[in-house]
Amino acid sequence: MAAPLRIALAGLGTVGGGVIRLIETNGSLIARRAGRPLEIVAVCARDRGKDRGVDLARYQWEDDMTLLAERDDVDVVVELVGGADGPALALARRALAGGKALVTANKAMIAHHGMELAEAAEKAGVALKFEAAVAGGIPVVKGLREGAAANAIERIYGILNGTCNYILSTMERSGRDFAEVLKEAQALGYAEADPSFDIEGVDAAHKLAILAAIAFGSRIDFAALKIAGIGRIRAADIAQAAALGYVIRLIGLADHDADDAGRLFQRVQPCLVPLAHPLAAVDGPTNAVVAEGNFAGRLLFQGAGAGDGPTASAVVADLIDIARGDTGAPFSVPVAQLDALAPADPGHRRNRAYLRFTVTDRAGVLAEITAAMRDAGVSIESLIQQGRPEEGGEVLVAMVTHEGPESRVAHALELLEGSPSLTEVPLVMPLLA
Repeated sequence: MAAPLRIALAGLGTVGGGVIRLIETNGSLIARRAGRPLEIVAVCARDRGKDRGVDLARYQWEDDMTLLAERDDVDVVVELVGGADGPALALARRALAGGKALVTANKAMIAHHGMELAEAAEKAGVALKFEAAVAGGIPVVKGLREGAAANAIERIYGILNGTCNYILSTMERSGRDFAEVLKEAQALGYAEADPSFDIEGVDAAHKLAILAAIAFGSRIDFAALKIAGIGRIRAADIAQAAALGYVIRLIGLADHDADDAGRLFQRVQPCLVPLAHPLAAVDGPTNAVVAEGNFAGRLLFQGAGAGDGPTASAVVADLIDIARGDTGAPFSVPVAQLDALAPADPGHRRNRAYLRFTVTDRAGVLAEITAAMRDAGVSIESLIQQGRPEEGGEVLVAMVTHEGPESRVAHALELLEGSPSLTEVPLVMPLLA
């Protein structure tokens, strides 16, 4: 058997500990599949004395993680520290510049610096792998890069954040409102103490930007991605969606719009998903990605999107690929061949939409809203008004539009902007086709 693949591991949190346990538990199986053993030789973390439930005595310790990239006895650096910039990025740059392969679970770093790191990896002739950065243990990056490599991907979309999916599906089952379910998710460990990256959609957007680059052969343009989170969704919205035959899910969606001069559309936003759609059945802290290929058709990738076991599994799968000698282009094609696609104008997109208005309970409000829709050319399919006397006489007005350009809905909301009848900004969610 060939010489071991020698690994330096930065970050010994939940995932880092999981990587060590996985290699220890399945070491002989991994060696047979990789054609050589995987051997951790050095580690680094913030607190050397912390008990992590694994024996670290057999590994060399580095207090400065960037020194892991300088070691002569290391072939590949695994970065599990996190953060778009700072020490993680410094380590990644130094590892690649030093001719060492890099495996990372750091979605933010890849979304913001992936092009730079891919160029460095290609220049050095080493691998850059990031399967664990998107959807935990689900092999969606490998599925797009390899399994669907012969296909032109027409659309990619899915549930990319387990925290949001747990909150929404729990609201669905229990009828409780957002704030209460968020507290429960934090108590159970499904949400961070500061959950803003999750609930505001940023975490899902990082993942979508990476998937879009692979799916459409484009350079990552995170700044062009439109993001809306789930913090404004109420139990009443969940109930109304159910009455219409839908569930609400936070969906990241990207497509290459041939009708819009080949521009790239990317958005993370709560959507109404029809009950017959595969994503409607995805509940709890689960991720699922749908890719639509022009020959393969609809492909569904589903599984645990986080956790020590699933994420460690993705990290070690990348290490096995490196042990086998896979140093292919990180984003399927060389960086120089990736297209710099301009962002698509969402106003050109046609869909049905759910709109919810929170208004004062007085005469004429409904007429004001419907007049704005009429003047903007928005056709209303259904409309529901629900009083809420327990909250000071506010009324919820919910409607579903017929299919039409998003620009018309945006224009209607502009006509209503500043109206004293509206007590908060209207909520708009597309209906997923």
